[in-house]
Amino acid sequence: MHPLVLLAKATIEEYVKTHKVLTLSTEFTEEMRQAGVPTHQRNGVFVSIKKHGNLRGCIGTFLPTTNTVAEEIIQNAISAATQDPRFAPIDVAELNDITYSVDVLSTPQKIKDLAELDHKKYGVIVSKGYRKGLLLPDLEGVNSVSEQLQIAKYKAQISIDDEDVEIHRFSVRRYK
Repeated sequence: MHPLVLLAKATIEEYVKTHKVLTLSTEFTEEMRQAGVPTHQRNGVFVSIKKHGNLRGCIGTFLPTTNTVAEEIIQNAISAATQDPRFAPIDVAELNDITYSVDVLSTPQKIKDLAELDHKKYGVIVSKGYRKGLLLPDLEGVNSVSEQLQIAKYKAQISIDDEDVEIHRFSVRRYK
């Protein structure tokens, strides 16, 4: 398991068992550095949790809100496990049945043409006014840019037929 995923797993297990936020140890930070992990960079991060292959929680930030990728993972791992509105918080009995992935996002880039999108390579952010919807790239069951945009619009509560939206794309480094 990749060190970033180990951090997400350790964070969730600690929080679910003790309700305490994991303290990032020097040793673990060094392990991540040795693995070439950009722990001191600032990036948006998504933490995804699956139980028996089905989504069980996914929360993230498309722009960084903390000082490091490691801190972003800790914050978003706890949120994915306890605050995803689609699911009840994870409990101790589930910990042996879940798997984790961590997506580190590039800085979003505004696109001018839909031809700049590729649902396998890029995630999308659609926005109109204060409403925003995000969808990660290369998701099972999402087979086209059109589907990707429809889901992102749905998440943002923007009409699927509304073409007057701002679209940004981003790439991810996905760790499992």
